[in-house]
Amino acid sequence: MKVEIYSDVMCPWCYVGERRFARALEAFPRADEVEIAFRPYQLDPNAPETPMPQTEYLEQRYGRRASGMHGQVDPAGAEVGIEFAWDRALTVNTRTAHRLLRLAEKEYGAAMQRALVDRLFDLHFTRGGDVSDHDQLVEEAVAVGMDRERARQYLDSGEGLQELEQEFDAARKLGIRAVPSFVFNGESLVEGAQSPATFLAALEQVAGTSSSASASEGACVDGVCEV
Repeated sequence: MKVEIYSDVMCPWCYVGERRFARALEAFPRADEVEIAFRPYQLDPNAPETPMPQTEYLEQRYGRRASGMHGQVDPAGAEVGIEFAWDRALTVNTRTAHRLLRLAEKEYGAAMQRALVDRLFDLHFTRGGDVSDHDQLVEEAVAVGMDRERARQYLDSGEGLQELEQEFDAARKLGIRAVPSFVFNGESLVEGAQSPATFLAALEQVAGTSSSASASEGACVDGVCEV
């Protein structure tokens, strides 16, 4: 079974959803048969190229609405061991981070990509890092076992950018409008950061019948996260 997860490293529900899905996999007897690949989606394609405090950016974009945008995601994160540090989080365009994740999958495999996703979520949401900065991204790549010089050369050259844009376009054509979105075997869709039980049910259903499963809970759409 192949599960493609459409997500963005600046999406808090994507972080929660990845952790919940991991818990579902731990309870799935055929977990070793599941291949997981992360697919790129930009929650906010117009995010600034120069990082700025996320609280400030949200206030500028949404005004008073910004103060309540994390109301549900904080306790949801705590349930899966995530402590969001909103006062340190930086808003920046995530295109470069997606390029690095693409390199991880193409040259090192799905397991390496998944490990890198975890580190980039943590860098953005708990360590206050800049997920567009080449130096920081290279260090995260090295931490999961990627070659330093290759990661540096790849990021500095702009390699893979055209292919990344094609993947963004493919997601739009597939109808992905919210993240996280989990696509099972290219046909069954589960939207949102569902509970581990819901993800487990989807895994069991697809493994047994390959029929469609669709739901939505805890998702981010066009730069806005449900509260």
